[in-house]
Amino acid sequence: MNDPYDIRIIEPDSLFFSRGPGGVFQGVIDGKTFEELVVFRTFPFLYPNRFISIRNPKNEEIGIIRDISQLDTESASEIERELQFRYFLPRVTRVDSVKQKNDLWLWELQTTLGPTRLAMRNLHEHMQFPGGGRIILTDMNGRRCEIPDWKALDNHSRMQLTDVI
Repeated sequence: MNDPYDIRIIEPDSLFFSRGPGGVFQGVIDGKTFEELVVFRTFPFLYPNRFISIRNPKNEEIGIIRDISQLDTESASEIERELQFRYFLPRVTRVDSVKQKNDLWLWELQTTLGPTRLAMRNLHEHMQFPGGGRIILTDMNGRRCEIPDWKALDNHSRMQLTDVI
C-alpha cells in the first residue's frame, strides 16, 4: 500500500498528454496509459504553472509535475487547456470604478469575458496578492477575477486601485 503522504515527482520525459475521444484529457506516464486524468494546482495562486498534481478519476494522485514549461509542446498545451477548464478565472482588463457604499465595496470591472460587478464586505478577506503585481479578487458569492499585473493596467484603472492596494 502506498503512503498517502509520499510525494512522487514525475519526470517530464516520462509522460505525454493528449485528448481522447470526446475531448477527455488522457496520457501516458512511465509507460502506463491512462484513459482519463484529472489535474490540480497544488499552489494555485503562488505557482499556477508549477507543482501540478496529476490524478486518476478516483482522485488518487499519480504524481506531481514540477513545471509545465519542461514538458513537450503538445503535453504542455493540453495540460494548460485542462487547467483553464478547472480554474475558470476571467482576467481583468480595466477597472472602471471601486467605490465604498454603506458597508460594501463595489467593483465595476471589464474582463476577458465582458463587464462584471463584484461586491465585497471588506477588502482584507476578498483580495489576495500572490506576488508580481498579481491580484485575485473574490466577491461575497465566491466569484473570482484575476488582475495579472495591476501595474500593467491603464492609468484610469491604476488610479481606481490606489486607495485599495
